[in-house]
Amino acid sequence: MGPHKNLRVWNESMELAKKIYQITANFPKEELFGLVSQMRRCAVSIPSNIAEGYGRGTNAELIHFLYISLGSSNELDTQLELSRRFSYVSNDDFVMVDSLNNSVNKMIQSLIYVRRNQPSTTSPQPVKP
Repeated sequence: MGPHKNLRVWNESMELAKKIYQITANFPKEELFGLVSQMRRCAVSIPSNIAEGYGRGTNAELIHFLYISLGSSNELDTQLELSRRFSYVSNDDFVMVDSLNNSVNKMIQSLIYVRRNQPSTTSPQPVKP
């Protein structure tokens, strides 16, 4: 099992991706290749890039992929807001996934901070934010 699977941030971002797939299943069909596709790609990108970063050989590469995850989380934030404004998502679902995304975003930021302030190593060591 890769070290990323022990991270709370990876596990919560996996749950976020699952929730995004669930709520976008009810979006209008005309959004299938628009907002639905974009939201799903962003949601999947978050844990995927965390995993890829942990599979790389250096702390610098890990940080690079964490920044990509952070960017995807920020993109998802905008897409969630658009979904709310278009009334594609219920208020309860919006609050739930928005809160989860914000939590994941903060954990990624914390992990980046920890890694940036850690001496370089040849292999990233797991830190559980």
